[in-house]
Amino acid sequence: MSLSIHDALVPVLARALTNLGGVLEKGRLHAESEKVDPAILLGMRLYPSMFALTRQAQVVSDGAKGCMARLAAVEAPKFEDTESSFEELKQRIDKTLVFVKGFDARQLEGADSRPVVVKFPNGALNFKNGWDYLQTFVLPNIYFHSSMAYGILRHAGVKLAKSDFLGSIGSG
Repeated sequence: MSLSIHDALVPVLARALTNLGGVLEKGRLHAESEKVDPAILLGMRLYPSMFALTRQAQVVSDGAKGCMARLAAVEAPKFEDTESSFEELKQRIDKTLVFVKGFDARQLEGADSRPVVVKFPNGALNFKNGWDYLQTFVLPNIYFHSSMAYGILRHAGVKLAKSDFLGSIGSG
C-alpha cells in the first residue's frame, strides 16, 4: 500500500498548526503573567530583516491553507492579515486547521502527479507534481516559520520546551 498525499500531508499540517496554536497560547499567558504588553511580543523578530511573530504565524496559516487549496484545485480562504492579538492569531490558526482537516483523500486524488504553480507578484515557482511541492516547499516552509515563531517567543523568555514545538510523541 502506498502513502497517499492526503495521508502524508493533512496530519502533518494539523499537528504543526495545533502545536503553533499551543506555542502562541503560552506566549499569551506569559504576557499576561509577566505584565508585558502583548503587542511587544507580537512585534518581536529575531533579526531586523526577518518577519515579526505575527507575520510568522500568518505565513504558517497561509502556507497550510494555500497548499491544501492548490492540491485540491479549490480556492483558499482569504484572511486579511489584520491580527493584532494572540487571541486573533489563535482564531486564524483554528480556522486554518478546520480548513485543512476538511479535506478527504478523494479531494486530493491526482495531486501527486499534477504540476503545481505557486504565483507571486514578481514571478512563480513551478513544481513537477504535488509530492515535489509538498516535500521541497510546503513542509520546509511550515517548519521554518513555525520554528521562528517558537524561537521568537523562547527568546522573549516564554517557558517553552522542544515538546511544545513537536507535540506529543509516540502516543499513536
